[in-house]
Amino acid sequence: MDSDLSLEFLRVVEQAAIACAHTMGQGDGHKSDRAAVEAMRSVMDTVPIDGTIVIGEGERDEAPMLYIGEKVGMAHALGRTAAGGFPQVDIAVDPLEGTNLCATGAPNAIAVLAVSNKGGLLHAPDLYMEKLVVGPSSRDAVSLDAPVHENLEAIADRLGRHVEDLVVIVLDRPRHEKLVADIRATGARIRLIGDGDLSAGIAAAVVGSGVHAVMGTGGAPEGVLTAAAMRCLNGEIFARLVVSRPEHEERCRAMGITDFKKVYRSKDLAPGRSIIFAATGVTDGTLMRGVRFFGDGTRTGSVIMQNDPHRIRFIDSIHVPPDTDVKIRF
Repeated sequence: MDSDLSLEFLRVVEQAAIACAHTMGQGDGHKSDRAAVEAMRSVMDTVPIDGTIVIGEGERDEAPMLYIGEKVGMAHALGRTAAGGFPQVDIAVDPLEGTNLCATGAPNAIAVLAVSNKGGLLHAPDLYMEKLVVGPSSRDAVSLDAPVHENLEAIADRLGRHVEDLVVIVLDRPRHEKLVADIRATGARIRLIGDGDLSAGIAAAVVGSGVHAVMGTGGAPEGVLTAAAMRCLNGEIFARLVVSRPEHEERCRAMGITDFKKVYRSKDLAPGRSIIFAATGVTDGTLMRGVRFFGDGTRTGSVIMQNDPHRIRFIDSIHVPPDTDVKIRF
């Protein structure tokens, strides 16, 4: 996959973020999601690829979808195939991660996607997944099956800190009542969030973000996106599907998953040799500012990551319509 495609995918998440930012704070999550999906789909068809959506969005929320199996990219738009020179890629998308965050104007809503060579992203069912996300220094020191206190002691040791110095992000859900109690018993601090465990996972792998781990159960599709980011950031995700009903098993088997107890790491969820991860802030967050509108222009904050070549770029973009007299300020 051509690394120059990274800036093409930057355009995709920027425009998705701008589209849904116009709905920010209006209290209508479906409207926000629809705006992001429509913008992402439209811009995606201008990217010179033969793309297939392998992680879509909206199934559980009954939201508008970029559905699993959908063909996107210039090859699709022009009716041509990869034989015409377009690279075949698999794509995981979440046009608006944090739908409720955008609808209420809360922090850390983002537009995000991950791209890999064909077969490079796990076709994860839309189930829940146990997750533990840590940064580079702790990736070989923790285990999904270890007690909470052991994992936090190991993270603190690798970071040269006390457990009481750690900040752990947990989704604010009733199912996490025991987890929250176990973390607090160690003296570590918790940041409870309403939505957005993907952006939290990214923050956990970036030194200086003030986040040291993410723990708890969240969506499996978001787990694949997090894994793609970890492949670029040298962090790690440990994850296991929550398969508790026969219909869950059927859904897994339909996607070729037969080991329901498997603990996945980033190279299992995102095994591709070439990965691009792109995200743009919709509302202000830990790592990126949200979309800002000024006069006739728009400003966005994004992150673009690649593992081949290995580079991370934080990009501040100003979008100016043609034929306008806009003053640009630093």
